[in-house]
Amino acid sequence: MDVNEESAAWPSGLLGWYVKVIRFLAGISMLAVVSIMIAQVIARYVFNASFIWAEEICRYLLIWQTFLFIGMAYHRGELVAVDVVPLMLRPHARLVLKAIVTIPILVFLCLMTINGYDYATRFGGQIVPAVDFIAMSLIGHGVGLSVFWVYVSVAVGSALLALHMIAAIVIEARDLRAGRADTRLDSIPGA
Repeated sequence: MDVNEESAAWPSGLLGWYVKVIRFLAGISMLAVVSIMIAQVIARYVFNASFIWAEEICRYLLIWQTFLFIGMAYHRGELVAVDVVPLMLRPHARLVLKAIVTIPILVFLCLMTINGYDYATRFGGQIVPAVDFIAMSLIGHGVGLSVFWVYVSVAVGSALLALHMIAAIVIEARDLRAGRADTRLDSIPGA
């Protein structure tokens, strides 16, 4: 999918802003993970020391990356999928199949959102030790960042993925009504 196709798939306005924010967060969080890991490797193998907080911070960043960006990966078609049967169907039947398959997934994501938030609030009294260690080193006292902010990533990511799945069906239905149906079947030799 090139840039023009991708920008056509997302309307401007609020959704366009959302895509820009997600891309920015993806870049910043990956830069942070790579920078922390490079600093950790240099500290360990060059200076024979290590940052005791590096692994924990990177783990939390990767958890957030996984849950925050899975919706964009779904929208861009970057998740593993078996497209044999859908490619054999006509566009209307493909949309119906996609909607039928999406319903139980949305129920599961709804349960993940509700239970993920519940789990995060249950353990909200615990603090993230790595952040407190860094804060003590820099400002002399801990900041008490709750582990809630790590665990709530499950609820946020599940809700965002559900919204992406709903948006994909709405966009596909809109395109089908406008006569811009997906014609991938026509590109398959012998179909």
